[in-house]
Formats: sequence, C-alpha cells, structure tokens
Amino acid sequence: MLFNSIHFLIFFIIVLVLFFKFSHKYRWMILLTASIYFYMSWNSKYIILLLIATTIDYFVALKLDKTENKKIRKLLLGISLFSNLGILFTFKYFNFFIDSFKILSDSLNLSLPLPVLNVILPVGISFYTFQALSYTIDVYNKKIRAEKHFGIFTLFITFFPQLVAGPIERAKNLLPQFFIVQKFDYDRAVNGLLLVMWGFFKKLVIADRVAVLVNAVYNSPSEYTGIPLILATVLFAFQIYCDFSGYSDIAIGCARIMGFKLMTNFNRPYFATSISDFWKRWHISLSTWFKDYLYIPLGGNRVKVSRLYVNLMIVFVISGLWHGANWTFIVWGALHGFYLVFGLVTQNLRKRVADLWISKYEPIYYFFKVTIIFILADFAWIFFRANNMSDAIYIITNMFSGITFNTAGLNLGGIGMSGLLTGLFFILMMEIVHLLQERTSVIKYLRSRHIVVKWSLCIVLIMIILLFGVFESTEFIYFQF
Repeated sequence: MLFNSIHFLIFFIIVLVLFFKFSHKYRWMILLTASIYFYMSWNSKYIILLLIATTIDYFVALKLDKTENKKIRKLLLGISLFSNLGILFTFKYFNFFIDSFKILSDSLNLSLPLPVLNVILPVGISFYTFQALSYTIDVYNKKIRAEKHFGIFTLFITFFPQLVAGPIERAKNLLPQFFIVQKFDYDRAVNGLLLVMWGFFKKLVIADRVAVLVNAVYNSPSEYTGIPLILATVLFAFQIYCDFSGYSDIAIGCARIMGFKLMTNFNRPYFATSISDFWKRWHISLSTWFKDYLYIPLGGNRVKVSRLYVNLMIVFVISGLWHGANWTFIVWGALHGFYLVFGLVTQNLRKRVADLWISKYEPIYYFFKVTIIFILADFAWIFFRANNMSDAIYIITNMFSGITFNTAGLNLGGIGMSGLLTGLFFILMMEIVHLLQERTSVIKYLRSRHIVVKWSLCIVLIMIILLFGVFESTEFIYFQF
C-alpha cells in the first residue's frame, strides 16, 4: 500500500476515525490490526517473518530483564542478533555473496555448484530489523526495561506510518507513547496535515517528476553523454532527498495527527557545511543508529587516530551494505567514509587557510562550503543510483564529453524542456523554504499562526500537487532497502 495512493487515503481515514471513536483501552488493537493489514498489503506471506522476529525479541528481552548472569545475557543477546541478522542476511544478502563468490571462483577457473535463493526482498526488512535490534540491545545495556505487553511491543515494531521506510524509532521514544491517552487536537491535526502535504509535494511534484529524466539516463547511460548525464546526476540528488524525506514527512505527519511524535529524519542536508554535518542532517535515525550501536561499541573517537579512521570506514562500508546488496552501495558508503577521514586529516590545514584568507568573507565562505559538500555528496550518489559499477564508471567518464548547449537537440529522456523547467522551479521553491528554515523555524512560526493561515497554506499545497504532481503511484526509493 503506497502512501501516494487512494488505497492509503481511505485506509488512513478509517484508522483515524476508529482510533478516536474507541476508548484508549482498545486503540492499540486498532493500530496493531491496521499495521498488520498495511504490511500484508505488500506481500501477505512475509508478515510471518516479521512476527517471528518480533516474538523472539519479545521473549529475549523478558529473559534479559530477569537475569543478571553475564553469560546468559550474552547468549540471549546473541539469539536476538542471530535471528534478526540471519533473516536479513538470508533474504537480502545471500544471493549477493553467492554471486560475488561465483565471480571469484570463475576467475580462478573453479566450477563450484552454488545455491541461489529465489525469493523476493521483504519490504522494509532493513528498517524493522534495526528497530527491533535497537530494542534488545537497549534492554541488554539496561537503558530500558523490557515491555511486558506483547501487543504493545508488536505495535512498536509494526507501527504502520514508519514501518517500511522509517524513521527507525527507539523504544525509549515510541513505546511509552502507546500508553498515553491521546485526545483529538485540532491544531495538532492541521500541523500534521501540513507536514503530510509538504511530504506529498516533495514526492509527487519534485521527486516523481525529475525521476523521468533520472531513470531514463541511469537505466541506459550509454545512450547519453554530457549535459543529460550531468542533469540526471544533479537531479537525482534532489529526487532521492524529496522521495525519502517526503516519505518521512508523511509518516511523521500521519503519526502526529493521531498524537504520536516520531523523530526528525532529515534536516536540510544540502545546506551542510561538512560531510560530518551532512550525516547529522541526512537519514538521522539511521546515522544515529550506527553511531550508537556500531561506532561507539567499536571505540568511537576514544581510540588512537589510526583506529578512529578504521572505525569510520567500517561504519560507512556497512552503512553502504545496509542500503543494498550491490558493490555500488559499498563504494558509496566507502566514499563517505573516505570523505570523513580526509576531512579529519586536513582539518587543521583547512582551518589555517580559512582563518588567513577566506573566513573574512563569511557569506562567500559559507556558500563555498555548502557547494563543495553538495558536489561531494552528489558524486557519491552516482554509485548509489547506478545499476552496476560499469554504468557508474561510464557516467563519470562521459559527463563532460560531447557537451552541447543546443537545447533543441538535447536528449532529456522524455521529461521535455517544460517538465524540466517545472521541476527546477519547484526545487528552487523548496530550497528557498529550506533557506528560511536555516535562519528561523518555519514550523514553529506556522504553529503560532491563525488556523486560517494554516489551512490556506495547506490548500495552496494541495492545489500545486493536483496541478503539477505526477500521479503514477510510483514506489518510494527506500522501499527497496
């Protein structure tokens, strides 16, 4: 069930009416039933995997709460890690490693019979696996107590707004909210609706529109050179941002209408002034997950410098692998790891140069840093979007060849000049809003405005979506992860 479908609109209205019609005592049942139905609408068989993992984590956490024996606690944590990561590996990475091993064996002239699994990747498996793991690890580290209510715990794992593409919630934030008696709040509902409309604007008006050119070029890159490759690469940066942050906005907005507060997942990442700043703004729920459950356990920055660099590379290579079973994702992650390491190695030199020559011109210096970080992030996006390594290399080596500024003969992959200009206009409109948000909180400002102002803005967004949106019910990019 896609957010951008009539099916979801009807589904959410029914859930919303039932949620506020019945007493608090029955609301968890309504939300759990809705969440299971929501997930089963993708592929009903895979709800079994989700419930198996949930059941194992539920009982593991209860046992962890009842024992102080270190060996038993480690064994229990191992059971949770093995079951969750085992399911994730089997469905997402087994064939990737088999294919990679086959390539290696073929290069050594070895003919080995290797098994291949013919399975469909369960939607959202990486998201709910990490959410479940954060719960058991937190219980193991005694940061939270185990949840005794099986239904409420299952709802925490399956909560439909953020189930298939995040934000990856922590039990400490979301679980207690299911016990709070939520009353319908008109202002809160309108604020949530505004966020939902902003998410749909980013998804339908920008992401799905520029996707026409991006998909045409990246699916057949050898048919293009020069300007189309550059345009598609730059536009993909905005496509993936608007697609993924749009989903997060819709999820957070839907939850807010019902009274639940999900964590912020994006904070204007293309205004970052360093790669570390970029990762404080991009997919925040995942970057903080890796920080808390991988980077810090590896020693974080409390180790010698050489080990710090290794830790960063490990985290970002695994982050790349989390995104997909393809070498392109691993390279994408490794590139970001390299950016961070290079930034740390050169930070003193760059600071001295900036203090001497550049920082006197603060606005220019700020624009320079933002531009450089965008270029670095966009270069890495080439590997993220390319179907394989050879396509990525072709795009990089042909971006600046055969450049022509004759728009009449420019191959725009079906989007057309008017479609391209429309997409660029709304990207500019979005970035102006983001620039304002860098200076002041637009959200807080809107919350304090009269309800007429809020509804007027909401109606304007709806009109823009209806007039310029692309309505083909395309999936969100991060569903594949």
